[in-house]
Amino acid sequence: MEGSLLEPTLYVVKGMAILDNDGHRVLAKYYDKNIFPTAKEQKAFEKNLFNKTHRASAEIIMLDGLTCVYRSNVDLFFYVMGSSHENELILMTALNCLFDSVSAILRKNVEKRALFENLDIVMLAMDEICDGGIIMEADFNAVVQRVALRTDDIPLGEQTVAQVLQSAKEQLKWSLLK
Repeated sequence: MEGSLLEPTLYVVKGMAILDNDGHRVLAKYYDKNIFPTAKEQKAFEKNLFNKTHRASAEIIMLDGLTCVYRSNVDLFFYVMGSSHENELILMTALNCLFDSVSAILRKNVEKRALFENLDIVMLAMDEICDGGIIMEADFNAVVQRVALRTDDIPLGEQTVAQVLQSAKEQLKWSLLK
């Protein structure tokens, strides 16, 4: 590797993580098993990453041989990690797609509680953006369109009991608020 140019690859993302304002993992996905093979090593890296970034106003950091781009909002920190020779603009594109997708899914209410309520959809969005370290989608509208499953659009006979009850709760709530 010394002195030679690295050939470009599709494998650009080593990991994606969402941490809370205490530095605890809300959601994380690592694609390169050689970097952090165990959950203990992943959490140690996340703690170190959070400690270096939670007060900083920058958008990028080099840490443990990884290029990390990050963004924060209210009580959540969003991270995308790539190798040290990775293009920061590509990583930032993936980060922006992740953040904008989560923002759209949570209807601009990007905070820990709302994220936990919609964790399944956020996990799907993360999978739509990146698959095995390869960025599959960078347009947040396309990601949101793929993961958004509106119960209004599903015929009543095909809905689960939980979906019907949730829809009824929403309708009751809105009728009481009028």
